[in-house]
Amino acid sequence: MSVLLELAMFPTDAGTSKSIWVSKVIAHIRDSGYNYQLTPMGTIIETDTLDEALALVGSCYKQLEKDCERVYSTLTFDIRKGKNNRIEQKIKSVEEKIGKTNH
Repeated sequence: MSVLLELAMFPTDAGTSKSIWVSKVIAHIRDSGYNYQLTPMGTIIETDTLDEALALVGSCYKQLEKDCERVYSTLTFDIRKGKNNRIEQKIKSVEEKIGKTNH
């Protein structure tokens, strides 16, 4: 199974720039060992199970909760049985049809 998770998470009560807080979350995702792709508006992560994805969301929140009173997050899931490495394969599939993309 492949669980693609698109996650954005940041505090709303910690000034206008969020990069210091987002960096804490991204470092945690990087250190988790899951395949991920940072984008300007969020991060795409691939796990093998929904439980792993949800646990990662919870542990990302833990990176912020001790210093922040209010945390905003968006989550989008694409769960597919019988597949893996979709974080790369989905892009490859499009590029096979239209050529190289800017990713």
